[in-house]
Amino acid sequence: MSGKYILDACSVIAYLAKEDGSDIIETLINDAIDSETEVLMHKINFFEVFYDTWRSQGEATAVTVYELFKKLPVKIIDSISDELMTEAARLKNGYHMSVADSFALASAKLNCAALVTSDHHEFGPVEKSEGITFLWIR
Repeated sequence: MSGKYILDACSVIAYLAKEDGSDIIETLINDAIDSETEVLMHKINFFEVFYDTWRSQGEATAVTVYELFKKLPVKIIDSISDELMTEAARLKNGYHMSVADSFALASAKLNCAALVTSDHHEFGPVEKSEGITFLWIR
């Protein structure tokens, strides 16, 4: 899969837990090593993964997951530009989604990337109206 992709938290959680759709994330990661595939994730979205892991498996596991994730060919976006903040706020207001989901969506839009997710509930209404491509993992 060549192109540019933004991971949201549920896609990474599925990957880590080897749930349905984890094979798609694994393919993206492998392709990012060998090809013109670029995989990104906003740090706010990784925060959700970190928090979920900490809550369910403890701090030590969360830290280990984070250290391992940083070794993957996934670029972590750790800044919030004015443009990103404004777009995320617009999307959150317009679709009443979580802050983290609005950042994933805004990151995809501003980076001209497909959003990788399984969260049809949050993103389904956005798919047809915002011109953002989605890669649904299930």
